[in-house]
Amino acid sequence: MDWARRRAGSLLGFGLVGGLVWATVVGLSMPSWFEPDTSCARKFVGAGDIRGIRTSWFPPSASCVYADQVRPYMSTARSVVLSVLGVLLLVMIVTGLILTVRRLLGDAGPSRTADGVDLRHRRRSHLIFGALDMGVAFVVLWFLSALVFVAGVPGGLVFVVVVLVGLSAFGTLLDRHMGPLPSTARDSRRRGTVAGLASLTVVVAATAGWSYLPYFELWVVLLSALTYAAVVALQWSRVSKANRVRCSG
Repeated sequence: MDWARRRAGSLLGFGLVGGLVWATVVGLSMPSWFEPDTSCARKFVGAGDIRGIRTSWFPPSASCVYADQVRPYMSTARSVVLSVLGVLLLVMIVTGLILTVRRLLGDAGPSRTADGVDLRHRRRSHLIFGALDMGVAFVVLWFLSALVFVAGVPGGLVFVVVVLVGLSAFGTLLDRHMGPLPSTARDSRRRGTVAGLASLTVVVAATAGWSYLPYFELWVVLLSALTYAAVVALQWSRVSKANRVRCSG
């Protein structure tokens, strides 16, 4: 079980990437969402006037409805294969999420000391380069959000989880390399999660009244970087204060 917890991130990562690919493949296997009639007409030439489209994301299926019959747009074999893969990926994602939460609440692990470390330089690097890295992460999310238009509702749901988990993991990585010391692995996971999700929360709140995804505006990159820097500065301040209290005691 300890091995499984250590591999929770990899399991969840593979599951989420697979989920995005699965949703994209399902979306591409259906009639075009903006011209479904044209898609059916191209696949079934001479079938007559189309009366409607029937689609289902799970189990994946799509049919073109004509006056005299219903013709399957997606083959039964593809539907079965995608259904089985969808279940397996869902199990991977749920298992990975459970194990990841357990890691956040689990043992702290060994403590890393500040011996021989220039904390001022480390803090400055965290505030500057960490904020820049977080801004780059939002640029990546900006491009990945385009998949939502192809992958449909399931892809959108998976994308939301990808954003939450990805920013949490990236924040943890930045904290481990540039975060406050002394610290444990659990401290880095918690601080990184808070910093990453706080940046996302501010971006979403700032664009909540708009009718399109926040990642399609470049200024949110600057907003995410500034928010991350502010949260990190607060975290450094709290750790420094705790260290002073510990030393004085």
